Amino acid sequence: MNTQTLLTGWGFMRLFRLAMGMIMAIQAFQTHDSAIGFISAFFLFQAITNTGCCGSAGCAVPVTNKKTDNAEDISFEEIRSEEK
Repeated sequence: MNTQTLLTGWGFMRLFRLAMGMIMAIQAFQTHDSAIGFISAFFLFQAITNTGCCGSAGCAVPVTNKKTDNAEDISFEEIRSEEK
């Protein structure tokens, strides 16, 4: 990992993960709770490496700029039932 990755791309979610990781790390240290410590380490890792649960932009929907002009004429046939 290079330093450019660490220093750029700080958006809201990355700052939020960093804040949550730091708050949880302080809480884990104060209460001697290792479970919160592991969770805080996970949040801090995500903030530092700029990754999420799915990896770097793993959950993003691909953007396509293709226009499809495949409009076909659809013919409908009306079906009537005889009521008794």
